[in-house]
Amino acid sequence: MSEKRYFRQQAPFRVPTTDGKLIEEHIGLASTHTPQYSVAHMVAPPQWSEPYQTPAFDEITLIVRGRKRFEVDGDVLELGAGESLLIKAGARVRYSNPFAEECEYWSICVPAFNPDTVNREAE
Repeated sequence: MSEKRYFRQQAPFRVPTTDGKLIEEHIGLASTHTPQYSVAHMVAPPQWSEPYQTPAFDEITLIVRGRKRFEVDGDVLELGAGESLLIKAGARVRYSNPFAEECEYWSICVPAFNPDTVNREAE
């Protein structure tokens, strides 16, 4: 029998966090050892934020519910449910949810998210 040409994810890798954010990687380096791209489901709690970073990968964010703030190369954008945003590799970006409700979204990174190439700044 030949190798299957699909993969059904039934147990995504839950990334350990200390800031209350839920990260479930369905496809990527941590879950399937896929370096070309990653797909993750996330829920950012109210008042959550990350430090600035300059990732070496493109990142697409698709908002499912709630709102999320993006600071990209000096511009501030706020996205809501049904909206998406592509941030290209090399952009200086800060993600946050300064709102009262949690924000659920999906993130797709090309190549895959890698903690060694996210280039987070010290807070």
